[in-house]
Amino acid sequence: MTQTYILAHDLGTTGNKATLLDADRGAPVASAFVPYETAYPELNWAEQDPADWECALYEGTAALLSRAGVAPGDVAVVSFSGHMHGALPVDASGRPLRPAIIWADQRASEEADRVRERCGAERIYRTTGHRVSPVYTAEKLMWIQAHEPEVFARTAKVLQSKDFAAHVLSGVFATDYSDASGTQVFDLARRRWSTDLLAELGLRADLFPDATPSATVVGQVTRQAAAATGLLEGTPVVIGGGDGACATVGAGAVDEGDIYNYIGSSAWVALASSQPIFDPQQRTNNFIHMDPELVFPIGSMQAAGGSYTWFEHLLRPAGTEASLYEDLDGAAADAPLGARGLLFLPHLMGERSPYWNPLARGAFVGLSMAHGRSELARAVLEGVALNLRSILDALQAQGVALETMRLIGGGARSPIWRQILADVYGLPIVLPELPAEATALGAAVAGGIGVGLYAGYQVAKRLVPVTEAERPREAQVSRYRDVHALFMRTYQALEPLFDELAGLGE
Repeated sequence: MTQTYILAHDLGTTGNKATLLDADRGAPVASAFVPYETAYPELNWAEQDPADWECALYEGTAALLSRAGVAPGDVAVVSFSGHMHGALPVDASGRPLRPAIIWADQRASEEADRVRERCGAERIYRTTGHRVSPVYTAEKLMWIQAHEPEVFARTAKVLQSKDFAAHVLSGVFATDYSDASGTQVFDLARRRWSTDLLAELGLRADLFPDATPSATVVGQVTRQAAAATGLLEGTPVVIGGGDGACATVGAGAVDEGDIYNYIGSSAWVALASSQPIFDPQQRTNNFIHMDPELVFPIGSMQAAGGSYTWFEHLLRPAGTEASLYEDLDGAAADAPLGARGLLFLPHLMGERSPYWNPLARGAFVGLSMAHGRSELARAVLEGVALNLRSILDALQAQGVALETMRLIGGGARSPIWRQILADVYGLPIVLPELPAEATALGAAVAGGIGVGLYAGYQVAKRLVPVTEAERPREAQVSRYRDVHALFMRTYQALEPLFDELAGLGE
């Protein structure tokens, strides 16, 4: 009996992971990871070469099909996930005109100020679901317009990472609602580009691809792409979604009120909702869900697993390949709650929620000769958890009710981190039994819906059952409330210094 497969590409920050999934079980048959680099040419800049994305797309697909021994004709559809908020300008043929400015880049602070002045911060938040920030595509495109006018003049479209990948395979320019809703110029309620905002910002509406629901078949694999990948020419291409939207579906958050926490390089807390949740302090945002009838309110931070990776790399001896994460987890477990009076602010790349301050900086506060690697490791894990608690508080202040917290991403593999999160949140942690990584699974579900293999997003409930993991311990919950209050006051005390510190780096 011939099996049916879905090919999902997840263009992440560190590389592209291609996953071939059995459509019936949503389970991976094989996967292939092709890494690529991120360049940091200046403070707060982050860029990637789209040629690396294209190579990773071709190489990953060819390696995957070879490894799995799957006939090209058995691949029913190709779908995508990718990192969001980017700005890749391309010409009319889809050729990139400069490196992609990716999500972590916060160079466009002056442009964000102009957005605020021209359109009004509250209007932007209520129209697009997002507060004004240099994180978003519109501000990055305005930076290109101001600083690289020759590039801007030649730009036919501005694409996200997964949109570029879809174009490479199909030759079609397209995006989906979820990625569009992360650009700062998409009308959340009307599900369309805001021509009013674009005009006020001096941006042409035709710079942005047509936006469709995530499960839309936007094209087919071209002859050239088939030759480069081993796919069958004419294989349907579904646009998929941004990584946050794909992770939301992959976590099983497809019904009203389903909430989850993702911890990877960045981290977020998000839930499925029929209506946006607007925070009076604009600490949280709203994206359109892969299910076009839903949104997912979210609070996201810049450097979560990224903070732990930074710390691990500092301690790893030069030239050593073996990671220290397991050792650091064990060391962190040996340190007491509060890391003997040591706090870590995890703002190594500026910060989004809850502060939205691109100049925020990381810090160990309270460091003494008595502190060793155990305390530092625990402080890093606690610092990320405490910042996520601030995001959770912002959502709860708007009436979000919680009973448990689903946890996905690389951070979910750490028992000590899970226990810290349970105690900091005061909630039981439940682990989705993911047959594949959440982002790949979300992209696969959209692909399956697009070609009729699945009836709708409710299939995620069947594919992703959950089991309870760590439970909060009341004594620790109470103590972490005090630590969290101190954590917040520490940021507030240091915030006035961040501008001056940024000046030292110039």
